Amino acid sequence: MTGTVGTTGEGTTEATAAATASPTRWRAARTAVLAAVFVCAACGLVYELALVAFGSYLIGDTVGQASIVLGVMVFAMGVGALAAKPLQSRAAVAFAAVELALALFGGLSVLGLYAAFAWLDLYAPALVATALLLGLLIGAEIPLLMVLLQRIRAQAAGSAVADLFAADYVGALLGGLAFPFLLMPVFGQLRGVLVVGVVNALAGLALVFTVFRRELSRRARVGLTAGSVVVGLILGYAYLTAYDFEVTARQQLFRDPVVHAERSAYQEIVLTRSVPLVSQGVTDLRLYLNGDLQFSSVDEYRYHEALVHPVLSGARRSVLVLGGGDGLAVRELLRYPDVGSVTVVELDPAVIRLARTEPQLRTLNHDSFDDPRVRMVNTDAFQWLRTERERFDAIVVDLPDPDETATAKLYSIEFYALVRAVLADDGRVVVQAGSPYFAPKSYWCIEASIRAAGFATTPYHVDVPSFGDWGFVLASAGPVAPRLGLAADVPPLRFLDAETLRLAANFPRDRRRQELPPSTLLHPRVLEYARAEWRSY
Repeated sequence: MTGTVGTTGEGTTEATAAATASPTRWRAARTAVLAAVFVCAACGLVYELALVAFGSYLIGDTVGQASIVLGVMVFAMGVGALAAKPLQSRAAVAFAAVELALALFGGLSVLGLYAAFAWLDLYAPALVATALLLGLLIGAEIPLLMVLLQRIRAQAAGSAVADLFAADYVGALLGGLAFPFLLMPVFGQLRGVLVVGVVNALAGLALVFTVFRRELSRRARVGLTAGSVVVGLILGYAYLTAYDFEVTARQQLFRDPVVHAERSAYQEIVLTRSVPLVSQGVTDLRLYLNGDLQFSSVDEYRYHEALVHPVLSGARRSVLVLGGGDGLAVRELLRYPDVGSVTVVELDPAVIRLARTEPQLRTLNHDSFDDPRVRMVNTDAFQWLRTERERFDAIVVDLPDPDETATAKLYSIEFYALVRAVLADDGRVVVQAGSPYFAPKSYWCIEASIRAAGFATTPYHVDVPSFGDWGFVLASAGPVAPRLGLAADVPPLRFLDAETLRLAANFPRDRRRQELPPSTLLHPRVLEYARAEWRSY
């Protein structure tokens, strides 16, 4: 290959002419190609991250979603690189067409997956197909760009590859930082990816219509111009209607009308409210985090009475709540006048904000977070426990179920050992542990993990109609399992009494204790059990 290479069936190009002209011209052209590599790499990584993040919101399996997306896309990129070989004779036109296709399908990828999830129940096949298509297109970029780079000025293969991949990797860094810190906060996930699609198309078209415009036949120019107009109109329309689409798709997922929805830095938060039944006059307010029901206002008192009051039959001057961002567990705690302080450690400040501002939720939680005895800490419970030195008389662990990678660590031996370190010698802890009926292995694995951390345990369960049979574990740091009972001065309760609590410690024959290995950080068995068991429901 020589410095005048450019007769590849398209004729001598302007870029080739630049190579034989002044160094300034070919350097400018070469810089333009590397800039296109940089931008396209950033866009490609955003598409990958968007698929992983969206799957994590919907499914909750961050590791699984990342493995599927990255595995399929890397495989498809290899196939796409091979598929681009016949296109090298018309590299400029092919590159522009690939970028238009990538802008269209990449920009619409999240929107399409949401539609597949909400209406078609085909999320997994749609995810694989989307990752495969985007991977094919991304894989075709580098071979075509390599040809274009060499047409400007031929250089040794090693040097050309080094330049190209340097721009590619640095661009990927930009995309990796822009997605969580710019696109998500400013535009949101749906619109953020659409914006990236527009940038992707502009980068490809700008390169081809400037540096390589003489390689384009009249038909190619007309075709690419028409294609860019169509892609721009589609992406623009999708951007303008993204909010309405998201509202409609979200409502499809829930039985009752959605009255509040937001995507915080940690999760999707949805509040629904049913239309009151004429015969009953009852409105059902429900909170969902990442699609998982957290409470129903119709029967949440059953859950929270069973969670809180047994653990407060002992010492209770200072109480720690891990989770409980809806304020309902705190409501029950504050019914005891001798509870002097309540420390609530909740990761997501958006949940706390909702609990303090939504009128019906405030009525439900009795404005518990505004009580002067309550101290709020917005941070990760695991990290907070590692540095906390205060010791508490009672600890309420009211955390989301361990069906996601992020929450599984909060059901490990290591986590419960940290809980034990901040528990007073005569203190007690209660853990919401899922359903011993629907997920018995998960439940007994949690109980085994608590015991492995040095606690003596008393498992119990009650019926909560919205959840079904739901289980808890009462534990103490001493050698004797804590007695399951209510304090002599327990306030009036709607559901729980001494007899109900006595029966709660009895498990039927088909749900008796299972001796299972505990869950750890390095081997999150509870996550494996939870995914396998809840998949059937």
